[in-house]
Amino acid sequence: MDYSKSMMLFGSCFSENIGQKLIDLKFKVDMNPFGILYNPESIANSLKLLLKNQTFTESDLFFDQGLWNSFYHHSRFSDVNREMALEKINSRIKLSAEFLKTADFLMITFGTAWVYELISTGQIVSNCHKIPAKLFNRFRLGVNEISEAYHHLLDELWKFNPNLKIIFTVSPIRHWKDGAVENQVSKSTLILSIERLITGIENRNCSYFPSYEIMMDELRDYRFYAEDMIHLSPVATDYIFDRFSKFLISKESMNLVDNVMKIRKAVMHRPVNSSSVEYKKNLLLNMDKINKLTLCFPYLNFEQEKSSLKQKLTDFQD
Repeated sequence: MDYSKSMMLFGSCFSENIGQKLIDLKFKVDMNPFGILYNPESIANSLKLLLKNQTFTESDLFFDQGLWNSFYHHSRFSDVNREMALEKINSRIKLSAEFLKTADFLMITFGTAWVYELISTGQIVSNCHKIPAKLFNRFRLGVNEISEAYHHLLDELWKFNPNLKIIFTVSPIRHWKDGAVENQVSKSTLILSIERLITGIENRNCSYFPSYEIMMDELRDYRFYAEDMIHLSPVATDYIFDRFSKFLISKESMNLVDNVMKIRKAVMHRPVNSSSVEYKKNLLLNMDKINKLTLCFPYLNFEQEKSSLKQKLTDFQD
């Protein structure tokens, strides 16, 4: 992975942690086009929808508690207006299908092997949207079930994008509501499924990053956990991302990271006196740094920062 390449991320909260860091560092990233997903079946279904460039219609949504929802999507796609919900869903699918067609990497993060099946349709849902539990069957996917489904899915993905490299990982965030033993069985199921999948395929553009193992074996102290003692603390996220960077990102791009971060921090900095001449000089200096960096590395996208600087310069003149 380097600044000239692109990555799509699918999966749990952990994939968003990694994805957001890559976005902040200006890598080309498309993150969770269906929202946060936890189980392998829902992730697979979402990828298939992208491969078909599926268009959702009114019949694909349901109305509950004042919102139009999709069982294939996280609640971030829900809306009080049905047309707006469909617009958010379909525009994102179209954008992400195009992104996937030329993406260099796909990172898939499994969170849990437990799934919820809507009794009325037999669909394994991506999000229950707080629908009563009695309307679902809850069960755990098996190792064979997951590995066989993904064996076929990988073939479809490589037909769609022959150069795609795929990275599997298991979220280090424990699903404690399942229970300690049940969570461990679930995580083990996911790890065994990935191991069987990777060792059983001929195409070697497939690998495993041990985020779960790093958390369990290297970051055992509770200072690496958030207040709920389940989610990761910023220190733990930074540690795992550092390992991830060394595993995947080229040295040349990592050398650029420092410059990218300095520019972002400078642009976000709030001055004591925003009407001083020194402040205006700093704004112009940062704009010059961005222009010089993007001249050497045209695939870096600083449009947001440039827009912010231009607005600040306009405000200064006013």
